[in-house]
Formats: sequence, structure tokens, C-alpha cells
Amino acid sequence: MKTFGTLLFAFACLLLSAQSPSSKVTLNASSVVKDSSGMIYPFAIWQKLLQTGEYSVRMMDPNANPIEFLLFRLNENEKAARDSKAPKPQESRFFRTGNAISSAKLVTMDGKKYVLKDLKGKVVVLNFWFINCPPCRMEIPHLNTMVEFYKDREDVIFLAVALDQSYELKEFLKDMPFQYGIVDGGSYVASQYGINLFPTHVVLDKEGKVAFHTSGYGTGTVPWLKKAINEALQPKVL
Repeated sequence: MKTFGTLLFAFACLLLSAQSPSSKVTLNASSVVKDSSGMIYPFAIWQKLLQTGEYSVRMMDPNANPIEFLLFRLNENEKAARDSKAPKPQESRFFRTGNAISSAKLVTMDGKKYVLKDLKGKVVVLNFWFINCPPCRMEIPHLNTMVEFYKDREDVIFLAVALDQSYELKEFLKDMPFQYGIVDGGSYVASQYGINLFPTHVVLDKEGKVAFHTSGYGTGTVPWLKKAINEALQPKVL
């Protein structure tokens, strides 16, 4: 069952503010954000644009009152530079880096069966989520991009354990495709690991040990997931 604390955490994870990379001034609902043409964007619009990861802002005149911010689209080099500097997300409280986790049997909605203990030799990326979790929905497009990046790797498996039932997920996925293997009715799996904060991400290395784990969604989540996956794919040095 989704507890009140779970829902509260989910809403707390929303990216309701952002910080200009060139200043310590924090953006908020009353900030003036405009593009190069001078068009001023409402809070709801520029917030959604920043959440896509495709845009950023910089302070225009620190002496102005109110301070104004320039909204601009990032190019690929700028996105790569941003991601390389993203701070490591805080670890979740449900796992410990370097430890193996108890096995679980997972069946995706398309009928594929997985047993975690049998997946040694592969990097396993787990996402625990549910439909009515705002940050869970927010990160899906970025997670899909990550899956696309590794689409030719047979040694990387992406599994999303949803608390929701299959009929709910089928309706949701019509409008919001999710490229992970979707495991429906996964409350029992989340409970097995004591997970009650969503989303929670776990990367297991080829030995089945936790290489990375975090709860919530922020600008550093996907870059650090990719970093953990890439490191886990490297041959072990004896």
C-alpha cells in the first residue's frame, strides 16, 4: 500500500526550483524568465522546459530588480558538460553499495521471466515506481533515452517494478511509453526490500552486487545511472 509518507516524498521530489549555473540566486515561482526574443515565460512553462533537461537558464543582470534569467536550449556538448558535473545523488536507505541483494522472481507484462540470482554476468538496472508518483512520471522520458543508448547491449537489462496492476499500466503506457521491462503488481517486491520511497533506482553489477542506488529524481539521477552502468560493464582488474 502506498503510504502518506510515500506520496509526500514523491511530491517533494518535484523540481519546483532550479539554480542558475552562474549565480547563487535560486529560481522560484516569482522569478522573471525570458528567452532571447524577450518573451517572458510563466512559471509553469519554464519549469516544464527545465525539467526536460533540454534547457537551462543564466542570470542576465545581477543588479536588476527583479533579477531576470535567460532561458536557452542546451546543445549536445553543453548537456554532456552539465551531466559530467552533476553531483552524485544521495544513496537510498534500502540498499548498501557493494552488497548482494536477495533474489527476486520478476515477470514482465510481455511475459519475460527473470530471477535476479540467475542474471550474473549481466548488469541489471531496477526502477521501483508507481503511476501516481510525479517524479516517477517526470523521469520516464530520460530513462527511455538511457535505454536507447544501451539498446545494442545484451548484457544490460532494464526492469521497472511498478506497484500498479496491469490494467492500470496498460492505460498509462498508451500515453506514456516506458522502455524498461515493466513488472506489474510489484508491491510484494518493493516490500521485500523495504522500499517505501519512489522512485528508487538500483544498479547491480555482473556479480549481482549493488553498484549504485538512490531514491527520488533529480538532475544527477540519469547521469549517475549511466556512470554506474558503464563502470559495471568494464572488465574487472585482477
